[in-house]
Amino acid sequence: MGYHRRMGAQEGRAADKASDGTAPRVVRRRPRDRRAQIAAASAEAFGSLGYHGVSMEDIASRLDISSAALYRHYPSKYALFREEALRLGALSEAAVRLPDSARGLPAAVRLGRVIDALIASSITNRRSAALLRWQRRYLEDADAAILDDQLATVHSVLMSLLGEARPELDKADRAVLSAAILSVLSSIGDHHVSIPVRALTALLGAACRAAADCVLPPPAQHPEPLAVTEIPLTFKHELLLARAIELFHERGYPNVSVEDIATAAGLPASSAVYRFYRSKGDILAAAFRRAADRVSAAIGPAVAAADGPEQALTTLIELYVAGSFAERELTFVYYAEISNVPADARTALRNIQRLNVEEWAKLLVGVRPELAAADARLLVHAALALVVDLGQRFGSTDPACSRQRVVHLMRVVLFGRDAE
Repeated sequence: MGYHRRMGAQEGRAADKASDGTAPRVVRRRPRDRRAQIAAASAEAFGSLGYHGVSMEDIASRLDISSAALYRHYPSKYALFREEALRLGALSEAAVRLPDSARGLPAAVRLGRVIDALIASSITNRRSAALLRWQRRYLEDADAAILDDQLATVHSVLMSLLGEARPELDKADRAVLSAAILSVLSSIGDHHVSIPVRALTALLGAACRAAADCVLPPPAQHPEPLAVTEIPLTFKHELLLARAIELFHERGYPNVSVEDIATAAGLPASSAVYRFYRSKGDILAAAFRRAADRVSAAIGPAVAAADGPEQALTTLIELYVAGSFAERELTFVYYAEISNVPADARTALRNIQRLNVEEWAKLLVGVRPELAAADARLLVHAALALVVDLGQRFGSTDPACSRQRVVHLMRVVLFGRDAE
């Protein structure tokens, strides 16, 4: 009763204070999970806009709190970035730790349980996944080492279980299949395809198990030659694009200046760059647009020349892998730095990418009519992510992850079976 009287008196005083026509003061109580809310909002912001593209004010605005309130929880943007990156790494590491009661289970069962745990963690943290995939390069060395150890543990456990379940696999094959499984899982952070959690869990589980069970083609005996075309020095606009992408890949877009690009392209001064492109962002957009248009241009001829959707999709896969091997840096930079493209050009690029994925998905439904359209789109995104992730891990000359093997893994993820 005393509590109700106090509350009534407080409400009465608030009403009295507002009787002069001013709005009553609203007392906001700090949510118990404020720190978790901050972490989730910041991870999503870093993933979508990039570490350098986000300020503490941006994060505070997303949460409808003041910057001062945010600084009460975190002393700097980097502290927030670091905590969330290492939290995601720790969650992945925890997901591969099986309880003692699972020790006696067959290796294939234990592998399945670890995959299931990683799927659950990936779905729960889907909105934060892009932070770990594309922004981790901005961690300081000591923190990057911690994250690397966490992720190395995840790979090590997967490789060990793959080896127990499939003793015929050598270490290189286990490494490729482990990376493929993790790529499929993390790919859901690259897009916004909406699928109910139960269906998403089943779809990811089937794709990961297909990758784990697939029989890889024999490794290449010799490094495959890359179709690299030498750019004449007189083609300054081409040199600018190529050298800029190399620098963006090496240092990250925010850490490259127009002066750096001019020097790399052999131009006398940064002012010479502006004869070809209005800004650094326009250079990025031009390179991305060219790559997106190449993917689009391949679809019509592939469909016209094919006997059916599976053959057409296989042709597109082979062309995409060949192009990505020839331009490894561009493939990675497209995913990692697209937030830095000017807004109007970014919208156009997203639309082209969406249409390309739709066309691939239509072909996939033609091969697998049991798939819903959204399911097919999700699998297309997973297959495309393989090219980026395997490229980052193995490069373009490692025979364990040759073009033939990447094509095979893409087909396995899309078709749900080994290629015939």
